[in-house]
Amino acid sequence: MNGGKKRLNGDGEEEDEEDDVNGGKGREAFERTYADERSWESLQEDESGLLRPIDNTSIYHAQYRRRLRSLAATAATSRIQKGLIRYLYVVIDLSRAASERDYRPSRMVVVAKNVESFIREFFDQNPLSHIGLVTIKDGVAECLTELGGSPESHIKALMGKLQCSGEASLQNALDLVHGNLNQIPSYGHREVLILYSALSTCDPGDIMETIQNCKKSKIRCSVIGLSAEMFICKHLCQETGGLYSVAMDESHFKELLLEHAPPPPAIAEFALSNLIRMGFPQLVSESSVAICSCHKETKLGGGYTCPRCKARVCELPTECRICGLTLVSSPHLARSYHHLFPIAPFNDVSSSKQSNSFVKQQKSCFGCQKSLLNPGNKPGLSVTCPKCKKFFCLDCDIYIHESLHNCPGCESFRHS
Repeated sequence: MNGGKKRLNGDGEEEDEEDDVNGGKGREAFERTYADERSWESLQEDESGLLRPIDNTSIYHAQYRRRLRSLAATAATSRIQKGLIRYLYVVIDLSRAASERDYRPSRMVVVAKNVESFIREFFDQNPLSHIGLVTIKDGVAECLTELGGSPESHIKALMGKLQCSGEASLQNALDLVHGNLNQIPSYGHREVLILYSALSTCDPGDIMETIQNCKKSKIRCSVIGLSAEMFICKHLCQETGGLYSVAMDESHFKELLLEHAPPPPAIAEFALSNLIRMGFPQLVSESSVAICSCHKETKLGGGYTCPRCKARVCELPTECRICGLTLVSSPHLARSYHHLFPIAPFNDVSSSKQSNSFVKQQKSCFGCQKSLLNPGNKPGLSVTCPKCKKFFCLDCDIYIHESLHNCPGCESFRHS
């Protein structure tokens, strides 16, 4: 009997160990729900000691305004030149470490989802720029897509190659992008953004020499880590003038990733002014048939015609494969304009100013006409433009600075 009891206790201990190994699958359903959702993290204690849900809107807006103020302070304290024509390679770590489940459901899935959002945001912020995708797994770097201006082609290629295996090699990835970016013209800003999940790098040679080659070629390397800080990644960013950061969770990772969407400041000694010859192609009628120079296939209708050599291309912006002319459209140039003259950050309306009679009269947002009053006719959170003095809600503040890039109040005065 004693032996049986010991055996039963031993079996129980083995079951507990299996539960820990399997991520808690042996727990009850309600226990797994709380453990997975971590709902207790979305509560905070108010002044009276009661638990209330966290106001995520205010937290997001506070983070956004801190980032906006830091960018404005950087621009005010130094004379900077923006890199409007960027050539960026996004290096994605698909090694064995990317299958870890500290991010739900895995690091690989979280990275892929946020890279998709980043690609769309990148082309919205940088319509004249190009992106390429590189993956690293099994100690080998593979060029998933060449530099191009089509977000859909990059996203489609990425979603079809989501498999993790082997070790990561930082040196092989840098050698690959260095060889491709070395052919970029001098007016293009060369950048690499590495999303690194591993805690080591399996390299065939001296990675320090590779870092110096990237530095000589004026390639700006930035790294976002998903695990812990690594010396070699920090050294790479310091040598090439990039940014190194480590994500704490999924929302922090998304915030760090989107910080790389606006064009970064150009390095002073490399920021040379150049005149760039560009062509504005015409849209082809739907009934015409021609061979596409991009895919080397016969296509019916659609596409654009190069004004110099009359070759057919599928999308803009791009570089003509026949004559090498940079092909863009006028809206692309217009959308790049706001980076040269950004809107100044709006001022917060503090609680001390809310007692002012003029502030009390501002009952609705000038942008969306939504009420700025909380229940009980108490003034809510709002901001005001430092030039036109119009009041806006928090959502309009974010929309104006990130998407519209024009103040409706200032524009109304200009046209009145």
